[in-house]
Amino acid sequence: MNRATEQIEEKVRLDKWLWAARFFKTRQIAAEAISGGKVHLNGQRTKPGKEIKAGSQLRIHKGALEWEITVRVLATKRRPASEARSFYDEPPASIERRERLVEAQRLERSMAPRIAHGRPNKKDRRMIHRFTGKSS
Repeated sequence: MNRATEQIEEKVRLDKWLWAARFFKTRQIAAEAISGGKVHLNGQRTKPGKEIKAGSQLRIHKGALEWEITVRVLATKRRPASEARSFYDEPPASIERRERLVEAQRLERSMAPRIAHGRPNKKDRRMIHRFTGKSS
């Protein structure tokens, strides 16, 4: 291995790593999230081009979800999701907090009333006619 290859493996751009670890679908979206303050490196806001190393602490906010992770593997290529999970370590408390939030959101969605879409059926039309006072 030459010296240039070794340097690439030691450090990786933050936006590229977030994309490779499958936190964001594109590098552009990852860069926008970092610039918008949704990603903190070692407890501080950072820039998309900041180089990270193994052992770096990241806090990622994506919608209502939050990850607190430690970078384990520096990856520059996007891998399958099963492999991407091995790029970082996440404490059980962070996983549990996110799972509780997802479950609460799922429960909230199931409790919300369903809104009918599309054209009214025969029963709906009869109710509309009754309500508006129009009868055949």
